[in-house]
Amino acid sequence: MNQRPHVLLSCAMSIDGYIDDSTPARLLLSNDADFDRVDAVRADSDAILVGADTIRRDNPRLMVRSDHRRQQRMRAGRPATPIKVTLTRTGDLNPNAKFFATGVVSKLVYAASPTVAELAHTLGDTATVVDAGKPTNLSLVLADLATRGVRRLMVEGGGQIHTQFLTAGLADELHLVVAPFFVGDSTAPRFVADGNYPFTSDHRMKLINVEPIDDVVMLHYQLSNAANG
Repeated sequence: MNQRPHVLLSCAMSIDGYIDDSTPARLLLSNDADFDRVDAVRADSDAILVGADTIRRDNPRLMVRSDHRRQQRMRAGRPATPIKVTLTRTGDLNPNAKFFATGVVSKLVYAASPTVAELAHTLGDTATVVDAGKPTNLSLVLADLATRGVRRLMVEGGGQIHTQFLTAGLADELHLVVAPFFVGDSTAPRFVADGNYPFTSDHRMKLINVEPIDDVVMLHYQLSNAANG
């Protein structure tokens, strides 16, 4: 087995690079056709990862929506929906969040060492809490996921998580959807934050495909030589 899963980053952003606005309501950046495409990518994955801030902010279910795709997975001997994974530095997670409360599927929480014991008590049997080091170490997380049979990991954000994977050189593909409008608010969350990225003007990502999906466009980039591995 590979030392780590194949990692696909998935993100939708406004044309000026924002993944949400600063209001409490979730900003819908995509459209029904693209949501269905994302569902197909989820169904092809062994696990889906989001950061704890995304759970607190968006309260996602992270389930495969299509009954047909769920049935296909089960016929192949897989759970109806992929394993749910999150990372937390603070341990601030609500066991009643949809991430934990929906779906008969494993939920894994990779937590910073000082928070593990208390978080395991808080979450009880809703999730498995794993010590991810201090601070949380993505390489440790990916190695542990590989031992659990995860070969394909879909990372759905948010911006801090995408930044960590990209700056660490631990991503193999990027699906970046661009919505045809502006947010125009510097206080809103962006696709990525400042960081030392391996991709520069001298080392560009490889564009594999450009796919118009109704009024959005999906840019598919290869980030490593393992993109088809």
